[in-house]
Amino acid sequence: MNATLRISLVQAATRWEDPAANHADIDQLTANLAGETDLVVLPEMFATGFSMQPERLAEPPLGPTVQWMQQLAKRLDAAVVGSVITVDAGKHYNRLHWVQPDGQVATYDKRHLFRMGGEDRHYAAGQQALVVDWRGVRIAPLVCYDLRFPVWSRRRDGQDYGVLLYIASWPAARRHAWRSLLVARAIENQSFVVGVNRTGADGNDVPHAGDSVVHDFLGEPLVELGSAAGIATTQLDLAALAAFRTRFPAQLDADRFTLQP
Repeated sequence: MNATLRISLVQAATRWEDPAANHADIDQLTANLAGETDLVVLPEMFATGFSMQPERLAEPPLGPTVQWMQQLAKRLDAAVVGSVITVDAGKHYNRLHWVQPDGQVATYDKRHLFRMGGEDRHYAAGQQALVVDWRGVRIAPLVCYDLRFPVWSRRRDGQDYGVLLYIASWPAARRHAWRSLLVARAIENQSFVVGVNRTGADGNDVPHAGDSVVHDFLGEPLVELGSAAGIATTQLDLAALAAFRTRFPAQLDADRFTLQP
């Protein structure tokens, strides 16, 4: 495990169903990040907003938005993560893409689909979790509603991580749950937790409060963004995490379990 990792939160006021404008906004927000960060985190469905129109908006695997992410990652010399409406083998997915500067792409299809917003009627659920090793740090990226399901956030049998990451389009009406559950995931998993949410109203006039944050393994905030669009970078001390897990090894008493599809 590396000693440090620099993470940049991009809290965008996502424009509704307008990928080109959203790409341009993020290009502007990240203009001065080259060489200054290791990982850039974008919100859920950052190119379109949380739309239930995948038949019209879905891109193929490695489509235009993923190609734009590859260019951004190369320009910044950093990994870039965010989710894109994707059509693959005739099914639509809310697909998280982890894109590295050399162009490599790893994916995770959102497992927990937000039925109260109709997501389960328009998208297929993923079945496989993802853990990536980036610059010596193991990172588990997840999407929005996954935050409410702690078992899916837990990793066992060699799939441990130092950073748990959630990208979201989490409405302001439930901001207390967003803020509280991020703290809980950090404490119970003894992990850094990154939460990046969009801000502003979407095309359905649903407001989003932002509240993007990084918590340490004690649940304490390291950096917080308010409700405005913006960007913030913080450095994670992985040596401190390792020392804490040695000093307070609660993970050794964690329950064992097997996930079912």
